[in-house]
Amino acid sequence: MRRRLTTLLAVAALGAGLTGCTSSDPVVGEGAAGSETRTIAHAMGSTEVPAQPKRVVVLDTDKIDTALSLGVVPVGAAQTGEVAGWPSYFGADQVDGITPVGLLAEPDLEAITALRPDLILGSRFRQEKFYDELSAIAPTVFTERVGITWKENFLLDGTALGREQEAKDLLAAYEKRARDLGSTLGDAAARKISIVRFRPTEIRVYGPDSFSGLVLGDVGLGRPERQLLADKEDKRFDKVSPERIAEVDGDIIFVTAFGEKAAAEQARVTGGSLWKNLSAVRAGRAYVVADETWMTGIGVTAAGKILDDLERYVPAA
Repeated sequence: MRRRLTTLLAVAALGAGLTGCTSSDPVVGEGAAGSETRTIAHAMGSTEVPAQPKRVVVLDTDKIDTALSLGVVPVGAAQTGEVAGWPSYFGADQVDGITPVGLLAEPDLEAITALRPDLILGSRFRQEKFYDELSAIAPTVFTERVGITWKENFLLDGTALGREQEAKDLLAAYEKRARDLGSTLGDAAARKISIVRFRPTEIRVYGPDSFSGLVLGDVGLGRPERQLLADKEDKRFDKVSPERIAEVDGDIIFVTAFGEKAAAEQARVTGGSLWKNLSAVRAGRAYVVADETWMTGIGVTAAGKILDDLERYVPAA
C-alpha cells in the first residue's frame, strides 16, 4: 500500500535540492554542509546529489545490476513481485544486507525513509507518480525508459553513483566482448535466434528493442522474421498463443519463465506436441536460460551472462 508520510517527508525535503541545469554532465558544487555534490540532469529535471553517495536505494532491476556492477551495495531495493530476493548471478556476499522497499510499481515510502538514503535511483516509466515524495526523502534521479535505453541508463546511473568512468569502462568492455564473440560465428546474421518468455498469463517473443534482443544485436546475430516485429511500433515484444507456438521457431530457441506460475505454463506448453515439433526442438537446440539475466537484469553484468549463454550454445563457425 502506498503510504503518505507528510511529516517525515517534509523534514527529509530539507536535504533534497533541485536546480535548473540542462546538461547531462555532472556539475560539481558544495552542499549546505560543505560536502561535495554533483548536479545530474535526468528524466524529471535535474538534481543535486552527493558526489560519492553512501546509502543508495534502487527502485528497478536494472539499477540493482548497475549498482552492484559498480561495487555499490544498495541499502534498499524494490522487488518485482513475481520473484522475491535478489539477483542470484551476483554472489550472496554482494547482495547481503539489501532491504526490500516494496515493489517496482509501488515502492514503500515509509521503508525507504527509514533507511535514510542519500540517493534514490528510479525510473519515470515505473515510478513517475512517486517522484515528488521520493525527492522529499532524498535526492532522486530517474531514467526515462527501461530496456531499449539500457546503456544510456547505465551511464546515467553510474554518473549519479559517482562511478562515471567505471561505468564507461565496463560498458566498453562488454561491447568489445560482444563484437569479439560475433567475429567467431562466421556469418552471425544468418543464425536466426529466437527468444521466448513464459509469463503467468501469456507467452511472449522478444524483438530487437528488448534488452536481450539488443544484446543479440551487439553480437550481430540474426532473428527469425516473426521476431523482427517489423509491423509493430513497439519492437520490444509481442504475444503468441499456445496454439500458435510454431511462430516461435528458429535455428536456436532460448526460453525463460518469469516466476513459478510461468514455469508451470512453460512445462505444460513445452511438453506438448506443437512445441516438440519445432525444428529447433527436434534438433536439440532449445535451451532454458535464466529469466533474471535475459529479461529482468537489464544491466552490464546481466548482459555479460547472456554472452556466456551465447558462447555455450551458439556454435562457432
